[in-house]
Amino acid sequence: MKEQIAELVNEKIKELNVYVDDAFTSTEEGKKIFNIVLDSEEIIDLNRITEASRIINKIMDANESLLDDCDELDIYSKEKGEI
Repeated sequence: MKEQIAELVNEKIKELNVYVDDAFTSTEEGKKIFNIVLDSEEIIDLNRITEASRIINKIMDANESLLDDCDELDIYSKEKGEI
């Protein structure tokens, strides 16, 4: 799953210095959620995750079959520890 999403998305979001670290489905409160986890060599601020989410949402809308009948799409970044 991760490889498919990364192949579709990474080229489009590379100028934001982010990439797909993981993609998986989960179930929370009875909802099936498609999760896309982004990572970077630097801290990903709110503006960057928002811009990446806009780009990814458009890509996923065009490739809806990959969402595997999920109720929600959740795009978020990995947390960075203290430096």
